[in-house]
Order: sequence, then C-alpha cells, then structure tokens
Amino acid sequence: MAQPPFLVNTNSGVPVRAVADPAPRLPNPIPFIVTVMGVGAGFLAAGAAISSPVAAGAMVAGGVIGAIVGSAFRIAAQWEKGIVFRFGKYVRSTGPGLFFLMPFVDSVRVVDTRIMTLDVPHRQAITKDNVPVKLDGVIFLRVTDPSAAVIRVQNYTRAVLEYAQTALRDIVGGMTLDEILADRELLGRRVEEMVEAEIDGWGLDVAAIRIQDIELPEDLKRVMARQASAEREKRATITKAEGDAEAANNLAMAAERMAAAPGALQLRTLQTLDSLGASSSNTVVLAVPIEMMQNQAMAPALVKALAPKEGSEPPKHEG
Repeated sequence: MAQPPFLVNTNSGVPVRAVADPAPRLPNPIPFIVTVMGVGAGFLAAGAAISSPVAAGAMVAGGVIGAIVGSAFRIAAQWEKGIVFRFGKYVRSTGPGLFFLMPFVDSVRVVDTRIMTLDVPHRQAITKDNVPVKLDGVIFLRVTDPSAAVIRVQNYTRAVLEYAQTALRDIVGGMTLDEILADRELLGRRVEEMVEAEIDGWGLDVAAIRIQDIELPEDLKRVMARQASAEREKRATITKAEGDAEAANNLAMAAERMAAAPGALQLRTLQTLDSLGASSSNTVVLAVPIEMMQNQAMAPALVKALAPKEGSEPPKHEG
C-alpha cells in the first residue's frame, strides 16, 4: 500500500504525514464586499455621468478606500487563534470569528489550536544490554497558548520533534531490550514526561507520545524466533505430561469405584460394546456369556469361603 504524501507544516517547516487538513482556511468575503461598496459610494458621490473623468476618479478612489478598509476585517475559524502584532510588538490574541486590524499598522499570525500529529522517523539507538534497535513513533501536540508558542519558540513543532528524538535515544539507552518489547506504553510515557519537562512555558501541551514500530536486526529476530519455539515446545511437553498424570489419577479413581460396585464394570463393558457397534458395518460377537464371566469372577470368593480355617481340625469320618 502506498504511503500518503508528506506536507510541510506552515508553522514549522517540518515534514509531517499528510493526514491533510479536511477543513481549509475559511473564505473572507468582507474585503470584496467593502471594495464594491466603496466603488458604489464613489460613483454616487461624484454625481456625474459614468463616462466622465470625475466619476471614474471617484470610483477608483472609492475602490481603493474600500479595499484598505476591507483588509482590516479578518475571520478566524473556530479552531484558530490570531496573534496581533502592532509595529512588530505583540498586542493581543484574538479570534475565533471576526476581528479588526488597523491597516498598515497591525499584522496577524493565525495559529491552529487543534491537536496535530508529528511523525518521529526511525532513529537507531543502543539499549542497555548493547542491542541496536530502530524505533519510530508519533507525537500528539496541541497549542494551548498561541502567543507563547509563537513568541518564545521560533519553530515549536520542530523543537518538540527534536526533543522527542533525543529523549527517545536517552531512555532507550537506559532500558533493556526485553523491557522495551514488553512495555511500549512505559517507554512512550517516559519520553512524554521528559519532553513535557523541557517545553514547560512554551504554551504547548503534549497529549501523548506513542511508539509505533521497533525494528530489530535480522540475526536477533532469528534467535528470538528459536527461543520462542523452544519455549512453546517446553510448555507443550509440560502440558502433555500434566495431562497424562491427571488422566492416570482419574483412571485409578475410576477403577477403585468400579471395584467397589460389582455391576459397574459390567455396565462399562456394555457401554464400550455399544460404542463399537454404533455403526452398521461393525458386528460384535460375545464368545462367552456375561453371566459366565460374572460367575468366574465369583469363583475365588467361593473357594475362599469353602477352604478350612487355620487351626481347625479336618473332619473325621466314622467307621
């Protein structure tokens, strides 16, 4: 799948992924309307025919005045703030909506206050256990104080991006590879805390920093795959052994219960025969009647009952 194109943030010059703005700048019809009204007012003030030089001059003068007055009216969208400078000095923050500027004196810079996303490109770092990894992430940034963000920082999006990259390398250097792979959220939170501490007072708020991808060397991937395979085989062997032990215990308990109930073994035998003869292609033939098998099982008990007891004399026959 093709990657989306990259755009350049107008406030920073930093290339950001083009999750392009679905809401462009709002059109401002006020300068055009005021210019047309100025032309009309000049024509009416001349009071002459439209082809006369006086009327033409009045219309041009009215249009120029209307354009100057109309350029003083600006519109900011709901998500925008206007930073007004008068002769280069900060005066006020205004917007959203309609606001007025003094012509030739005031200038304005419009700042987007919505949450913006900055892609942290792949950066290689060495972990605490000397493993080279490449990480990338995304920064969710929002301007809370437009005047501070514009006045105190020359390029706030680029500055935040550079801080995040530096913090990411520093934090990765203090963590092992297993810690990074086990808890990406912890890594993102630690980078976020470090960046927030650095940009305090800039009028910016880091909503979140998330680690998206961790790229490992190919030989390390193969080693980890073998380790995972061996671990799964170990767990499978242990599970099978535990299942065999549990089955043996259950069979021993079942045998004890069947031995205590004389008819249990016979019922179990009938159940087994029934399962074998479920299909019409199987035929079960009992070579020995079940009653004979039962009598044979009772024979040892009968012999034991008829045997003479120890210490008793054998019976004497008369004659």
